Amino acid sequence: MFNDQVTFRRVAAGTVLIVAPLLQAVAVVVDPGTWGDDREAVSYGDNPALAQTESALYHWSWMLMAVAALGLAHLTRRKATRLGHIAGAATVIGYISTSALLMSDPVEWWLGRHYPPEQAQKILDEMLNLPGVVIGFHMPWIFFAVLGLPLLTVAVWRAGFVGWWVPLLVFVGYVASFPLEYGPVTVAFWALPVIGLGWTGLKILRMGDEAWAAYYPSAVHDRTAVPAQG
Repeated sequence: MFNDQVTFRRVAAGTVLIVAPLLQAVAVVVDPGTWGDDREAVSYGDNPALAQTESALYHWSWMLMAVAALGLAHLTRRKATRLGHIAGAATVIGYISTSALLMSDPVEWWLGRHYPPEQAQKILDEMLNLPGVVIGFHMPWIFFAVLGLPLLTVAVWRAGFVGWWVPLLVFVGYVASFPLEYGPVTVAFWALPVIGLGWTGLKILRMGDEAWAAYYPSAVHDRTAVPAQG
């Protein structure tokens, strides 16, 4: 498989589409902040092992989601290509940037162990609100992930690969839940993209190499092909 670029890319794309949203769904379940004190400096200190586990799960979920976006963009080579390019690039940049923010979790846990909750939160806010941190990691990059992935699934739907319900589940799960307070209700919302993206990944795994390769441009239509010399 590793020597066959078609098989490897198809299997990799299908697998990460299943694994990435599933890891995020598991992360929100094991996160002490989901069920405990909404002040993470407190809830992380109550169960530091689970706090570190959820941080690692979120990190790998979001890193793999960036890889999954490349697989979804492949499905827009023949139709909805422009939207696929824009949304795909935004999704990749957004999820990689968002993943970097998880390094603040162990900092918050450490502060919670050494300072009162209010003081720990104040110190963390001063750190994260530095202009370089905000511009480099926060804004507007987080929204690239939140909005980019649903738009990318819309492009895949317009390309005819999935039904309308896939972008709907992704939109409701990730966008509609964004304004809500992080907690138990988030578990239900984030389970929805697991269904939509997981089904898409499973369809990719089942489609076969020939169907996947059919999305590549043929040599006949390759604008970079060198004309035959007579």
